[in-house]
Amino acid sequence: MPQLADVLAALEEQYPPALAEAWDAVGLVCGDPAADVRRVLFAVDPVAVVADEAVEWGADLVVTHHPLFLRPVHGFAATTPKGRLVHRMVREGIALYTAHTNADSAVAGVNDALASALGLRQLRPLRPHVGDDQQDPGAAGAGAGLGRIGLLDRPEPLREFVRRVAGALPATAAGIRAAGDPDTRVHTVAVCGGAGDSLLSDARAAGVDAYVTGDLRHHPVSEAVDDGGPALVDVAHWAGEWPWLAHAAERLRDTLAAVGTTVETRVSATPTDPWTLHEPSRIPGASVLEGGTTPER
Repeated sequence: MPQLADVLAALEEQYPPALAEAWDAVGLVCGDPAADVRRVLFAVDPVAVVADEAVEWGADLVVTHHPLFLRPVHGFAATTPKGRLVHRMVREGIALYTAHTNADSAVAGVNDALASALGLRQLRPLRPHVGDDQQDPGAAGAGAGLGRIGLLDRPEPLREFVRRVAGALPATAAGIRAAGDPDTRVHTVAVCGGAGDSLLSDARAAGVDAYVTGDLRHHPVSEAVDDGGPALVDVAHWAGEWPWLAHAAERLRDTLAAVGTTVETRVSATPTDPWTLHEPSRIPGASVLEGGTTPER
């Protein structure tokens, strides 16, 4: 049975902390490195329902993608939701570890998992990690970077590609939104798990046909459409990162097995997307899409 320190070493071999963005907070949040680890639960968010699942299953370690404390704090009293979560994890003897933007940038990380779920091939970083040497496969961080660009096996209309995305990701209340001509042909695709409108200019410069990401805002989308593309596909933040969990669990098992130790892993089945309801907007007596301008009174 490995100790927590062994498991963390295996995780950081796959998702080096050095790849994290300067503003990020990754690594061990709570837990004793000398504690034994039998069961590891993987989840996107460190929230109360995930802690419930960890306790019920008997997890020794929870690995989440999102940090619990992204900004510095002076304490974590149990008077706040995050403080209560830390107190509960410590009380139950469950460690908490975060792999965030380091897992985004790492080879075979969050963005590779999302790209693979959509059937993309010939992947490369959308924004390569600084210092990446593509000519030296053995260089530290080679092939790493934010987002991914890849190719579909064959071009398909945007409307069909959106159905592909919807079928590849877990269901959410918001579903999938797209901006662009439904008949435009999509072959080259960029993806970025989580919130990715900061990479819109990179996707445009790369000349991709479509860009899949989450948390897209009105003005950047409007400007992208007016600027000639690419087509934009907006997915739930949680859904775009969820495919990584199974990949990370498998890689952890394989890495530990190579040194003669084993852990049991589980991907959280608890949806933590915060949105729970969706109803299409309707204006009584008029529809902008049908040419109406003034609702009946």
